[in-house]
Amino acid sequence: MRASDLFVRCLEAEGVEYVFGVPGEENADLLMSMRDSAIQFVPTHHEAGAAFMADVYGRLSGHPGVCLSTLGPGASNLVTGVANANMDNSPVVAITGQGATTRLHKESHQAMNVVEMFTPITKWTTSLRDETTIPEVIRKAFKLAAAEKPGATHVELPEDIAKHEVESEPIVPPEKVRRPVPDDKSVQAALDLIARSERPVLLVGQGCVRTRVSRQLQRFVDETGIYAGMTFMGKGALSDRHERSLYAVGLGSRDYVTEVFEAADLVIAVGYDMVEWPPARWNIGRSKRLLHIDFDPAEVDGAYRPNVEIVGDIAAALWHINEGLTEDHHFPDIDGHSRARAHLTEEISEGGASAENETGDFPMKPQRILADLRAEMGDEDILISDVGAHKMWIARHYPTYDPNSCIISNGFCSMGIAVPGGVSASLVHPDLRVVAISGDGGFLMNGPELATAVRLGVAPVNLVWEDNGYGLISWKQEVEFGRHFGTDFPSPDLVKISEGLGCHARRLTSADELRPALKEAFDQRDRPSVIVVPVDYRENVKLTRRLGQLIAH
Repeated sequence: MRASDLFVRCLEAEGVEYVFGVPGEENADLLMSMRDSAIQFVPTHHEAGAAFMADVYGRLSGHPGVCLSTLGPGASNLVTGVANANMDNSPVVAITGQGATTRLHKESHQAMNVVEMFTPITKWTTSLRDETTIPEVIRKAFKLAAAEKPGATHVELPEDIAKHEVESEPIVPPEKVRRPVPDDKSVQAALDLIARSERPVLLVGQGCVRTRVSRQLQRFVDETGIYAGMTFMGKGALSDRHERSLYAVGLGSRDYVTEVFEAADLVIAVGYDMVEWPPARWNIGRSKRLLHIDFDPAEVDGAYRPNVEIVGDIAAALWHINEGLTEDHHFPDIDGHSRARAHLTEEISEGGASAENETGDFPMKPQRILADLRAEMGDEDILISDVGAHKMWIARHYPTYDPNSCIISNGFCSMGIAVPGGVSASLVHPDLRVVAISGDGGFLMNGPELATAVRLGVAPVNLVWEDNGYGLISWKQEVEFGRHFGTDFPSPDLVKISEGLGCHARRLTSADELRPALKEAFDQRDRPSVIVVPVDYRENVKLTRRLGQLIAH
């Protein structure tokens, strides 16, 4: 067979369902080999959209998403989405075409060192130079992408190598690779550390979402009574209905939950990455004892110096700790913790109602938008947040009850993920409601991928918060300088654009229209919807001022 045929057979052996990408001359052999495969190639309108689709596919399915580009500008267009997947710990395998190896040693059309470009944004990258190594290279790319901590890998296939004849077979992945469990001494050290504390608090990160450790996490919380704050990417690891949930942590401003962490004498960080919420923000003065539970040893940071590290499978670590719990590890309502949850619960539950009752409540308040959306979404339905001011409101005002039901990109934190992410989320979970929330800035970056959704017959609902500008940057400028500059733009008619792409679309003219509009959009079974919601971002600075005055104890 040709090397490109073997390459596709290796992808099939890995269980690949979709390859998202843009065709080009240098990946043509691979595309021709894919033509007769059960793998569905999904042509996108930009390589960044393909990488974001692969990113969200990987997060939701647990299997590496695959994206494809040609050489040169196609490969460079993949960079943002691949970097986003890598820093957000999403399993992705990126494939790029390349010119023939006979011209890579000299100046030639569109040729560049793609492997070197991908080196700092992937876990592993390589260029195929021998067709007989394809089975090993593909198996390694998928193994490393999925291994904790997940991330992106990259394989380059030069066009002349793709045409070579080869006799070989794919390497079939093993059924299951078990992660190592923690040793008894570290578990006992953790139990001793918890027993010596008086005001412990849990910091729950994205690692708890990826690996579905919710059962053991909830058991730990139930048996100890320790309150838990979730990072933006850890939302849903412990249901926000749980009486010990402190909702999300990591808002740039001071909050009730921030004061809980400031007053804690022990922070138990579980599946936490520093990229999610820098430790200098919550370990002021570096005075806290720290318990680190994760797949990898703790990153070195002046404000993050664990007293005890448990390195191994998180669920296994929590199980071993749970088995060793005694009365010495029970903490009834700690002064301030229960009040912090009560304050947050009240603010979230009343936010929508109070905004609704205000005079002139249109454009809509962020609190009201999220309250109405939450009322229409089931526990397992999926919200995907783009990056912008809305992300901060979603983190704080969208209670989450199930792991991976609220996707917030908060590592590399790239704008433009929501629209393409909604496409692949609908492919992974066609039985669930999928809502992608973007600002008008983020929406305009990858909006054409709605045409991809139309072609696929999937029906994500895109909720666009329209403020005619880059709202998050305006917010930050207003806080620091008292004014903003360079962030405003006149938004085009997003309804007409969306309809032109084949979507069901409408613009709201009053707050009372949102829930009926959502119901109407969810009834669109075979095409995406766009709901444009003019938003009142004067609430941003109001929130900052209010949080700056909060006292939780």
